[in-house]
Amino acid sequence: MDDNIFGNLIKEQRKIHGLTQEEFALKSGLGLRFVIELEQGKKTVRLDKLNQALILFGFEAVPGRKDKIIE
Repeated sequence: MDDNIFGNLIKEQRKIHGLTQEEFALKSGLGLRFVIELEQGKKTVRLDKLNQALILFGFEAVPGRKDKIIE
């Protein structure tokens, strides 16, 4: 399973749209450091900032239920 699903999605979409990390940071209103860390697989990110990045490409992270772990 891919541990960096959001970072990879952002990087892929950014490249498809011909944006550098700097350009993407400016357009999304996020810091360059956040964009770099997100694309590199930072383990903890704020959901609001993640959505701020995703929304530029028409995506959104929403709470979802995983399969039950405890029986």
